Amino acid sequence: MDIDSSPTRYLARLTFVAFLLTFILARTLVILIMARKIPDLFLHLGGTHVHHLNYGIFLLAAVAAVLLFGSVNESQRSFCALIYGVGMALTFDEFGMWLHLGGSYWQRASFDAVVVLLSVFGLLAFAPRWRQLRSHHFAIGIVILIALASFGALLIKSLSHANNKVQPRLLEMEKSGPG
Repeated sequence: MDIDSSPTRYLARLTFVAFLLTFILARTLVILIMARKIPDLFLHLGGTHVHHLNYGIFLLAAVAAVLLFGSVNESQRSFCALIYGVGMALTFDEFGMWLHLGGSYWQRASFDAVVVLLSVFGLLAFAPRWRQLRSHHFAIGIVILIALASFGALLIKSLSHANNKVQPRLLEMEKSGPG
């Protein structure tokens, strides 16, 4: 069987795409709501803002229950992979809040967690299988690692600079935004 037609690879790719698109959508919606460009879509129960990491937790619990206790066919597994990616994105988008309960939405730990998870999902979805690695894969891998390390160093430096410029604005937007 070709590695690209592997059912596991297909599910990993569905998860990767669902995660990436959900993360982008969640961040975009939060920014637009906080900037008051769109109406407040946040759920409030008894004066408490229910963060979207809770939706992710419930989606992950539901997927786990279906896969653990149900008998699913391939299309249902594909649907579970999509929901898993959505749940992971919603949950890890607010990873910093796990670490610092009541902290700001704009914590760097959330962004870092999402980058790490996207990297893992990307490797699972697109990297060749271990048994099929050849010497040229290692050479390419080393070049990619050097490029990624260089990019990462530049990204950290630029994010640090951007953080100093953007963070105060984001925190102000969070304070003045809807509950």
